[in-house]
Amino acid sequence: MTIQEAIEARHSVRAYKEQPLTEEIVKALEEKIAELNKEGQLHMQLVLNEPKAFLGTLAKYGRFRGVNNYVVVAGQKADDLDERVGYYGEHLVLFAQMLGLNTCWVGLSYSKVPGTYVLDEGEKIACYIAIGYGETQGVGHKIKTVEQVSRSVSDTTPAWFRKGVEAALLAPTAVNQQKFSFEYLGMSNNRHQVRAKKGFSLIGYTQMDLGIAKCHFEIGAGKENFVWVK
Repeated sequence: MTIQEAIEARHSVRAYKEQPLTEEIVKALEEKIAELNKEGQLHMQLVLNEPKAFLGTLAKYGRFRGVNNYVVVAGQKADDLDERVGYYGEHLVLFAQMLGLNTCWVGLSYSKVPGTYVLDEGEKIACYIAIGYGETQGVGHKIKTVEQVSRSVSDTTPAWFRKGVEAALLAPTAVNQQKFSFEYLGMSNNRHQVRAKKGFSLIGYTQMDLGIAKCHFEIGAGKENFVWVK
């Protein structure tokens, strides 16, 4: 499976089989987590064979079942922490999909179990990511149109820009809110420029959602084709 195929195949999964991860899978995940932690200055931690975090009332309300493995996503408190969590966490999600696993971003429906993670001074937990072999592969949800999240798409914008927006629309967001937008700004210093912005939401998580969407956009558009600008 390519990473583009992973984008298309990935759906949030809340119910998991009682099937342990193999040693090879665990090693691959831990190596990828170490790589992404270094790149994103995060402290993601893989927790294995631990069911308590998803047995409480919140987990039942979130319809989670059989979650025995998950990633604690943490990092130093900073204004851009949530965006980095989304961006690098989604790279991990897509990597897991390529390994044949299923995942689900979890913002609230979990319990913090003492002894399952370590926080350094100044760090906080941003979210969890459930991971394992899903009972199903999940289902797609209604998504916005390209035009609803980008007024830049036209016959004159590069084809890769539309592909990037299409990939971003397949990104998971909190309650499928898709509160983000992409703008093509033309050329500067011989580079195409793109701006990504988060929208307003009473639910929150828009900064994290933006990081996830930017991860997808880069894959769909080709990271080499443009630069991000504020």
